Amino acid sequence: MKNLIVRTITGAIFVAAVVASFLRPEAMVLLFSVVTGLTVWEFTGLVNERPAVTVNRFISTVAAVYFFFSMTYFCSDLYGGSAKSVVFIPYLVTVVYLLVAELYAKQADPINNWAYTMLSQMCIALPFSLLNVLAFTATPDGQVRFNTLLPLSVFVFLWINDTGAYCVGSLLGRHKLFPRVSPGKSWEGSVGGAVFVLAAAYAVSYYLDGTMLTMPQWLGLGLVVVIFGTWGDLVESLFKRTLGIKDSGSILPGHGGMLDRFDSSLLAIPAAVVYLYTLSMF
Repeated sequence: MKNLIVRTITGAIFVAAVVASFLRPEAMVLLFSVVTGLTVWEFTGLVNERPAVTVNRFISTVAAVYFFFSMTYFCSDLYGGSAKSVVFIPYLVTVVYLLVAELYAKQADPINNWAYTMLSQMCIALPFSLLNVLAFTATPDGQVRFNTLLPLSVFVFLWINDTGAYCVGSLLGRHKLFPRVSPGKSWEGSVGGAVFVLAAAYAVSYYLDGTMLTMPQWLGLGLVVVIFGTWGDLVESLFKRTLGIKDSGSILPGHGGMLDRFDSSLLAIPAAVVYLYTLSMF
């Protein structure tokens, strides 16, 4: 009972923080730059416990946070002036440094060090940074505006999917979705979560009356988030199973670590960006 209360309080604070952050661009940038840094720090700490792996946690974390800010600058006029791609040059220099440094570090397995370092950037820093693509959109007259609904809808759909899958799976779950990686998940729960998300997407489209996306487009976004969010959850489960751990950390009481909390979003955010950009091409 005590753990349930702690989990509920932490979850409520977490949801409130994420929702509130999307009310102001500065709040969103601040919160998710911190989330990016904490998640990369957590990931690099976990992989450094593997034999013959030595990833530079500090530089990897700073590089990830800088990349997030670079994407913010590139996608918006939040910091004044026009976005310039030159802002990415320090990040590229850092990546080159992390590669070249292995020549002189004399570590037992530099390939693993390179792989885990780049994995932290590609699978954590990049997805979180793509939130800026969803959050800052250009108007027909060339102005950039802060879009609350699109990035927030990704997280809301993920939360609804998780809740719906848990409830339906607990009641009706019989057929395992991916028993090798996550024995607790069922096909019935996954379908149930998808139904709840599609219902929420329909409600959003009805409320907005096609002002942003059409009803089929909202339903498509919901389905994309469900599929890739589920894959993201399974990928993190495989990661933890490979390391032999139950939780990725303990920073969020009752919920584990940052990877535990944001695992679904690390695939859902890039998938949502690809989906929405694909829509804009047709």
